[in-house]
Amino acid sequence: MKGRLLAVNTGSTSTKIGFFEDGQKVFEQNISHSAREISVYASVLDQLDMRRTAITVFLEAKGIPLESIDIVMSRGGLITPIRTGVYEINDEMKAALREGKNGMHACCLCGLIAAEVCDMINEAKREKSMAADCKAYIADPPMADEMIPEAKLGGLPEFPRRTLFHALNSRAMVRRYAKSIGKTNRDVTVIVAHLGGGSSVSLHHRGDVIDCNDALGGDGPMSTERAGSVPGFPLVDKCFSGNYTRQQVRKRLAGRGGAIAYFDTNDFREIIAMADGGNIEAEVFIKAYCLSAAKYIGGIATTICGKVDAIILTGGVCHSSVITGHIIERVGFIAPVVIYPGEDELESLAENGYGILSGEFEVKEYNRERIIE
Repeated sequence: MKGRLLAVNTGSTSTKIGFFEDGQKVFEQNISHSAREISVYASVLDQLDMRRTAITVFLEAKGIPLESIDIVMSRGGLITPIRTGVYEINDEMKAALREGKNGMHACCLCGLIAAEVCDMINEAKREKSMAADCKAYIADPPMADEMIPEAKLGGLPEFPRRTLFHALNSRAMVRRYAKSIGKTNRDVTVIVAHLGGGSSVSLHHRGDVIDCNDALGGDGPMSTERAGSVPGFPLVDKCFSGNYTRQQVRKRLAGRGGAIAYFDTNDFREIIAMADGGNIEAEVFIKAYCLSAAKYIGGIATTICGKVDAIILTGGVCHSSVITGHIIERVGFIAPVVIYPGEDELESLAENGYGILSGEFEVKEYNRERIIE
């Protein structure tokens, strides 16, 4: 694999970048943004210049000339639903990221930053009389939609089921598993449970993600920061109690739900330590958390009539053998369980980027009016 690649992944309080040369990671850096630094910006989009500058200043300090970079890979944002894969960042996509029709999150900054850095790279190349051939891409955006029609239908026509999951890491883990058994992702059917700050469970069938939950929209298992699916009537009562604003209710579901709501922490190590110390509430919560994930894994298996090759457990929470052990005990009867703890979205972006450079991966064109190709 030849080429120099810059990977960019923006989070709510951090900008992660990775620099790769000929397929090998040269360095990875997590540029932190303090709450005070973020608080001066009225909106997420207002942070664009600050974050882009942080990246270019860091590259300069590391002695990486902009003109030496061949390709920029970005985490996808909350754009209109499209198929999985890699897409060049075009004007249509930038407009959709700025519009925020499907929500505004720090991940929406990523493609905009990547495009601007790419422009700077090409300008530097022109100044050196080099071909201005750098391009910026996203890979496997979180709203990637390949769900089968019956999986999209909800109990009310005005509330269809929406896809929003950890597509980048989940697809990378399926490719990793398939490679380990001498196959490709188009040869296997795998359930991926990504368990971290948010929890998503996705069903990957011969290269397509045919079912998954809306991990940011109140659907699916609970997580360390999100409530997951909750009973409807009590939620309606809370909304109309007059005690909460719309934003407060949304924050309760995604951001202040799950483990934070019970223990005011999103660190599962602390909750496990509580349980080990005899805290019964923590012990019950751990079992409930694992049961919640297991129920969704079991439920999504029915989409494919149980014909599953493997179940993958991934995400930060899966570093805990306590958690994975409880889940395996409940879902191991469905299929063999493989554990890939943590996530490395920068590596996943690099994998996609080198797939573009080698011609292995097809580059798709984003068109926000043509929602599903």
